[in-house]
Amino acid sequence: MIARSGANMEAACPVCGSPVRLPDDVIPGELLECGSCGAVLEVFEEGGSYALREAQGVLEDWGE
Repeated sequence: MIARSGANMEAACPVCGSPVRLPDDVIPGELLECGSCGAVLEVFEEGGSYALREAQGVLEDWGE
């Protein structure tokens, strides 16, 4: 889990544990790719912070 604001926000990949950098304008539901293992990850909000979970059944969010 990561803080909601601040520079260089990161969260741990739930698949391999590597840090994944989150964009400053990240939003819940956004899809990111882990640079270490290639897993597609979904950003979600939990208790005022963001976290990552492995995306299920989604191949591309087309930048949405």
